[in-house]
Amino acid sequence: MKKMLSAAGVALLTALTAVFAFGQPAQAATGFSVSNGRLYDANGTEFVMRGVNHAHTWYPQQTSSFANIKALGANTVRVVLASGDRWTKNSAADVANVISLCKANRLICVLEVHDTTGYGEDGVATTLAKATDYWLSIADVLKGQEKYVIVNIGNEPFGNQGYSAWTTDTSNAIKRLRAGGLTHTIMVDAPNWGQDWSFTMRDNAGTVFNADPQRNTVFSIHMYGVFDTAAEISDYLGRFRTAGLPIVVGEFGFNHSDGNPDEDAIMSYAQTNRIGYLGWSWSGNGGGVEYLDMTTGFNPAQLTSWGQRIFNGANGIAATSREASVYAGSSPSPTTSPSPTTSPSPTSSPTPTPPPTTTPPPAGGCTATLTVVNSWQGGFQGDVKVTAGSAAISGWTATWTFANGQTVSQAWNATVSGSGSAWTARNVDYNGRLGAGASTTFGFIGNGSAATPAVTCSAS
Repeated sequence: MKKMLSAAGVALLTALTAVFAFGQPAQAATGFSVSNGRLYDANGTEFVMRGVNHAHTWYPQQTSSFANIKALGANTVRVVLASGDRWTKNSAADVANVISLCKANRLICVLEVHDTTGYGEDGVATTLAKATDYWLSIADVLKGQEKYVIVNIGNEPFGNQGYSAWTTDTSNAIKRLRAGGLTHTIMVDAPNWGQDWSFTMRDNAGTVFNADPQRNTVFSIHMYGVFDTAAEISDYLGRFRTAGLPIVVGEFGFNHSDGNPDEDAIMSYAQTNRIGYLGWSWSGNGGGVEYLDMTTGFNPAQLTSWGQRIFNGANGIAATSREASVYAGSSPSPTTSPSPTTSPSPTSSPTPTPPPTTTPPPAGGCTATLTVVNSWQGGFQGDVKVTAGSAAISGWTATWTFANGQTVSQAWNATVSGSGSAWTARNVDYNGRLGAGASTTFGFIGNGSAATPAVTCSAS
């Protein structure tokens, strides 16, 4: 919900401007650092993130994605990891391999723990303290990588309940990481499913920044339906700029279940004001937000409309990305070696509800979604997208039930049959085998009123 700053908030921002407008805080000279609201690489060169999110923890076999993301112009990849509290833990060896893939492809790695998503509202989410435990447990593979790695403590660490604890919990997490010997630049996400409609992060960012003994923390806002106008985008990001505090757009999309974010304004403002952005996401989305895939089936030759927009559109990655200077003079040696062993919510109301999650399809299974792409009096055309889970499948069957007597008169790319209101579609010989995370589509002509029933998918 849009709110005016309180008098205390105005005073705080004024004070912060004075505090941070002069001098460079003490930093670890070996890696990234923050000064006057800007991020600098280990050579002291300003670095502006231009990249995407990649769901590594759900699709660990998609190691070629790092090279493909780089080839399209990105300078940064935000990598989804799991602490083991909700999803299968990424081992230290796996994280080391991810870092090596980033370095081989001259990408900066932003590593994030996703298990914290929506804590306080989502009962299976974990705390920032548990995420901190994870980072400290793999500290040995992070130390020495400060030139190439930024540690994003926890993704969207609070939902719309209990978020008043964000300031204290985030500050304590930063202090523990520093006490544990991590000198990397730290990134922290906003509460409210990342979108900070309550302005909790905005109004307490100075407190959190000062809690870091190295003054080397960057703030991350996720922009979806809450940020559907240019005014809201410029106001939010502008307040961080005025306060001299570093801000990046850690996630955003061109559409979302909670509203239509203004991606043009996000990218334009970010470019004009040298603010980093990381779009969500490369491929493999599930839970009803498959439209946020930038590529079809992780294939860089099959960019979706969202992929075309963020990579090749105005103020997009290809036109604005600049490689980190720490890679200057190095030769690329992209590798696709396998790993050793992969938002947001609210509307502009005080109590928004979380949207469909961006969790992956089940391992060894598949998901399917039906979309009406055309309709007319007495008929419609439906398209169904079938997506494999985190393991390859050799065949699939999609089923659905029409509620109002609709029937199918014609189909393509699948064998479709019906019994009463229940309908079944099975793959044909050329589209049954799908790699992990890969997708295929089939279509049909329906008789009756347009309908989009839920589709169940089973794999063989």
